This record gives sequence, structure tokens and C-alpha cells, in this order.
Amino acid sequence: MDDIQNILGAMMRVAIDPQTAAVAIAVIGLNIHFGYTGLLNIGQSAFMLLGAYGFAISITQGVPMFFAILIGLALALVFALVLGVPTLKLRGDYLAIVTISAAEIIRYVGRSVGIGWLTDLTKGAQGIPGSQYRAPFTNLSFFGDGSTTLLPFNYTDVAGGSVVVRLIGWVVVIALIVLLVRIARGKVALTGAARTGAMVGAVVVAALLALFLVPVTQRNTGANGLWFTAVAWTVVGLSVLLLLGLTRSPWGRALRGVREDEDAMRSLGKNVFAIKMQALVIGGLFGALGGMMYVLPATVQPDSMGRTLTFFCYTALLLGGAATIWGPVLGSLIFYVGRAFVIAVSQTYLQDGSSPIGFMSNQQTQQFAFIVVGVALMLLVIFRPQGILGDKRELRFNV
Repeated sequence: MDDIQNILGAMMRVAIDPQTAAVAIAVIGLNIHFGYTGLLNIGQSAFMLLGAYGFAISITQGVPMFFAILIGLALALVFALVLGVPTLKLRGDYLAIVTISAAEIIRYVGRSVGIGWLTDLTKGAQGIPGSQYRAPFTNLSFFGDGSTTLLPFNYTDVAGGSVVVRLIGWVVVIALIVLLVRIARGKVALTGAARTGAMVGAVVVAALLALFLVPVTQRNTGANGLWFTAVAWTVVGLSVLLLLGLTRSPWGRALRGVREDEDAMRSLGKNVFAIKMQALVIGGLFGALGGMMYVLPATVQPDSMGRTLTFFCYTALLLGGAATIWGPVLGSLIFYVGRAFVIAVSQTYLQDGSSPIGFMSNQQTQQFAFIVVGVALMLLVIFRPQGILGDKRELRFNV
């Protein structure tokens, strides 16, 4: 049981990790590109990297944090304009090739060492250490020093941490998750404010119960601390609300129209190019914001924000469901928590020296997680291409 509790603890730490929240923000932007507009953008990591570089370099040069955030967003805006003007008339695979190439250009420029002044800013392939730009954000913390258990009252305070208590608790958590998915997919007869309230209530209760079953202790302030976690997930919540407002507006309906039939939109007098450009810019700004949050507890290292990160974002989006409000957040959580589960199980039961049947090295357990995730994604695309919360009708793309 201790092994299982350790595995669950690893999964819970990943679930609340600020970088998981940062990827969820970037996936929300990708959802605007791919889910709502049908733009096959394979370069979301470029927006994340530009936002991170703009934020980090500005602070290292003495710019106040608020203006550093604006500079990071401005870089993403300029990149979206430069990228979009010549390429948004392309469709399907052609647009995908151009965007992934542009993202690779940004990554290679960031890691290059041939230009002295540029290397002084980006620090080349080594990247910019978080200690050089994290302080202004950390100084805003009002959580103080020390550590905090996110839910002080937990399973250890009930019946001495009985296994029965934990089993009942996990049954309730799973039931709440199933209920949440059914509500999100419209399987429960709730609409409007009642539907939203039920979803928020189910999320809060499930999260509190999960923390009750797997207590997590974090430092109040510092990299990956409680301050970083609280801010990151607050930004996720605000991003979801903003996405909800955008997609339910006439502009959101125009995005769907462009995705499904560009010619019909042109016949109605709509400027399809302008709508695509607006979607590319807004989704890119979400990506830049996610990139800033991603590097706050880490380092601005170009290779860590390359095409692999874009593929992670697409996996999370497809898993949760494209063209849905909650899909990006749910998909990001499931993807990273599932990956942490595979790694933790592999290290506990399959790693050489950890159990009698162990036959993998630590590096192989990490690689094994990628194999499992890849197979899972293949099965998902084959058997449920719309994702957990998605609708097959939303997969009609005019590409």
C-alpha cells in the first residue's frame, strides 16, 4: 500500500504543478487555432519560447515585471503577424509545415552562439537560469516562508489512515469525475448557470477529496512553491473564462464558420483572412503567457520548448477534446498525470533493483512512458478522435 500511496503522491504533485497549468494555458491558445478555427499550427512552442524570452531577458535587463510581461506578449504578437501575413492563405499540411519550420527557426536562433550580443541575451543552448529573472515574481508572494500542507485535514486523521477510508474516497473521486464528464458532454439535463455551477462544484469537491487522500506539502514561496501554484492555476481559470466569452460571441461563431466552410463565409461578406489572423494572434498570446508561466519555476532553455512541447500540447488537446471549453485543461491534466503514473509505476515495479521483476534502467522507464503515451494517443485517434469532451461534428475542417 505504501508503494501505491507513493505513486498517487507523484501523480498529485504533477497534477498541481505550475508547469502543468502553464501547458494548459498554451493548449487553450492552440484550441483557438486548431479547435475553433481549423488552423494546423504546429509551432505553438515558438509562441511559448518568445513569451519566455521576452519576459526573462527584459527582467535581466532591469525592466519592471509588468512591462516584461507586455514585452513577451508583444514579441508573440509580432511573430504572429510576420508568420500569418504570408502563410494564412495556405491550408492543411502546407500550413503545418510552415509553422513547424518557423518554430524551429526560433529555437535555433535562441540556442545559437554565432552572434555575440544575441548569445549574451539568450545564453545560447544553456539558457537563462530562473534565478536571474524569478525574484520580482517571488517577491510578490504574501504566503511567507516555510511549507504548507494543502489540506491539513487528510486521510491520516480518519480511522488511523485506514485502507477502507482511502478506497471509499477514491470511489467517490472517480464517481465525481464521471459525473463531471457527463455534465460537460451534455448528458445531464442541466443548462446555463446550473450546468456551470454543477461543473465547478464537482471540480472543487473532487480536488479537495483528492488532496484529502493524497496530502501534498509545498514550500510557501520559491520555485514550484504554493505561490507559483496558486498564481498559475488562477491564470488558467481566468483563461478559461476568457475563452468562454470569446467563443460564445459572434466572433466565436465566425471562427467556426471559417473552420467549416471558408467559401461560404466569403459569400456572406466576411473577411476570412482577418478572422484567421485574429485567431492566430489571440491563440499566440495565450501561448506566450503559458510560456512565461512555464519558465518561472524552471529555466528558459530553447530545447526544452521545442517541437516536442508542441506535440504534448496537441496530445492534451486531442485527449480533452478540441473546440471545447474545458477540454484543454482536462486533457493537460490527464496527459501529465497519466505520464507521471506510467513513470512512477515503471520506477517502482520495473526498474532494475526496485523489485524482483525489475529489468529497466531509470532512463528506460522515462522512455517507456513516451511509448505508452504514444500508443494511447494512437488508440485515442482511432477509437475516439473527438476526445473525452469533444463532439464529432466539431471535427469538420475546411483544410
